[in-house]
Amino acid sequence: MPRESYQERLEELREDVLYMSEVVLERFRVGLDALEQKDEELAWEVIEGDDEINQMYLELEQDCVDLLALQQPVAGDLRFIAASFKIITDLERVADLATNLGEYTLTADRDMFPEVDIQGIADHTLEMIEDAMAGYRDEDTDACYQIAERDDEIDERCEDASEAVVRDLIEREVGDGADDAEIEQLMNDVSRLLLTIRDLERVGDHAVNIAARTLYMVENDDELIY
Repeated sequence: MPRESYQERLEELREDVLYMSEVVLERFRVGLDALEQKDEELAWEVIEGDDEINQMYLELEQDCVDLLALQQPVAGDLRFIAASFKIITDLERVADLATNLGEYTLTADRDMFPEVDIQGIADHTLEMIEDAMAGYRDEDTDACYQIAERDDEIDERCEDASEAVVRDLIEREVGDGADDAEIEQLMNDVSRLLLTIRDLERVGDHAVNIAARTLYMVENDDELIY
């Protein structure tokens, strides 16, 4: 393959990875809307759309394999392809977390969000993914370190939110006339909210993974990889 064509394929890979991130983030936002609004139509949109994300992942994986096998890249190009492969893996897992939100929506019965800022946490984690992908696009190592630092705040907010949910459950008064079905639904709603918080925390972790791979790609520095 001529050198010019090879470089074009590398740039196409970068653009395709960035496009995948845009699709995944949009799906996650739809999943959050579905859960907040208890909208089953939106929930099914996210769930059924997961196959498209999986197909996108497989096509990009094959692109990475082809570049590695046919071009035998070295140094910076090798790190770029390897990092891109790892990043699409993180993006595919974020899409799986979006599917979780859709599935939680289908079992939701009542609002459990009054004292827990789910949307605020979600906005922060999705911004981390956006910024991590911008760092990948621009090869911005400073952004990589900033993403890792911001994850500590997400972890703290998620821990506080989980504690608030448990505290609310302990303090909640269930009427003497509540039947087993009502109690079971209450526990299901609490579990759903805790799982949502856990999934948001994982999105933040995937943002750090993307930043870590970008730092490795640009500077051959594995400091943030864990």
